Amino acid sequence: MSEVAARPRVLSIVLAGGEGKRLAPLTLDRAKPAVPFGGKYRLIDFPLSNLANGGYRKIVVLTQYKSHSLDVHISRTWRLSTLLGNYVTSVPAQMRRGPRWFLGSADALFQNLNLFDDERPDFVFVFGADHIYRIDPRQMLDHHMESGAGVTVAGIRVDRQDSSQFGVIQAGEGSRIDSFLEKPNPEDVTGLPDNPDEVLASMGNYVFDADTLRDLLHENAKVEASKHDIGGDLIPMMVQKGEAHVYDFTTNVVPGQEGSHHYWRDVGTLDSYFDAHMDLVDDFPGFDLYNAEWPIFTLGRTAPPAKVVNDGTHGSSSVRRSLLSNGVIISGSKVRGSVLSPGVRVRGGAVVENSILLDDVVIGDGAQVRNAILDKGVNVPPGARIGHDADHDALHYTVSEAGVVVLAKGQQVVMPD
Repeated sequence: MSEVAARPRVLSIVLAGGEGKRLAPLTLDRAKPAVPFGGKYRLIDFPLSNLANGGYRKIVVLTQYKSHSLDVHISRTWRLSTLLGNYVTSVPAQMRRGPRWFLGSADALFQNLNLFDDERPDFVFVFGADHIYRIDPRQMLDHHMESGAGVTVAGIRVDRQDSSQFGVIQAGEGSRIDSFLEKPNPEDVTGLPDNPDEVLASMGNYVFDADTLRDLLHENAKVEASKHDIGGDLIPMMVQKGEAHVYDFTTNVVPGQEGSHHYWRDVGTLDSYFDAHMDLVDDFPGFDLYNAEWPIFTLGRTAPPAKVVNDGTHGSSSVRRSLLSNGVIISGSKVRGSVLSPGVRVRGGAVVENSILLDDVVIGDGAQVRNAILDKGVNVPPGARIGHDADHDALHYTVSEAGVVVLAKGQQVVMPD
């Protein structure tokens, strides 16, 4: 039998149906996985790139809420060669099991079991759509096959105090999972033996035996009291059966970043989204976009290169620790620790510090923007100040728990009286 014929058949499913309420106003009119990130990317590009780089190129993206921009991005960007049967396609909620939306992530899989019939996979990857990280999924599948598990959960260490944000894993002998608690209170979990202040958390990435997953979904669908959630229901069911194992993310070696630390961040809140961008512009970035051996793919906007020029009135520009996308023009202004998306303009005398400017934002002459996220098309008038007057900002804009000021797409800037 040839090597190609001996390879297992794998179907990859990316769950992209969440509302993303904690990222509002960035999710007012777009699905969470469609939120721009890192200047030129969208969140969905990260899991899709990991799967595509790993050679798993039969991918369906399950969508539900406000999916138009996400669907457009996938259709325009993720066009794989069909010669070998490769594809990335979005699958909207179709109410195949009755007149209802997805009840949870497990129900989303249950309502799309027809995809299993079409592809007849041996294994199924189920990845979340809104995390920033690199992983070689081939190594995770190898671990799954060697362990004989029915499901393998990718795990990473996090602070025990953050337990309520994750599914918490307690591993037993080998890689077997002894218990799995979905978003428990920190006082209800025990820290790791070598560090009581840390726990092992689920990354929201799973690999299932296809037949096991099919049976599990049918079993879970019959439980009326279930929330029909993968982390809350399916994984605990597999733990009880003794068929759940954990894959240690820190053992994964991604080509091009050997020896570097393992970065993973859930950008489910405005503050985590902001912090992840600040990681990008650090002198020694927590997440390095510049890995040619494991690139993050996206569709580049057709625009000229970024340009930094002098201004006749305000003199030379200054840019430090920042990412400048194509089409950006900085004219006689200062930009510090910021990420500027395509088409951004920063005009004479303006100052932008520790901020994220999405597509086509314009910062007027002498305006000052600090610790802010400005969604697409925001026009900051000359002399305006954002992130400098906490009371004014709280009255007119969204302000995160950590004090990051966020303006929605096209939102008008309110000048002080």
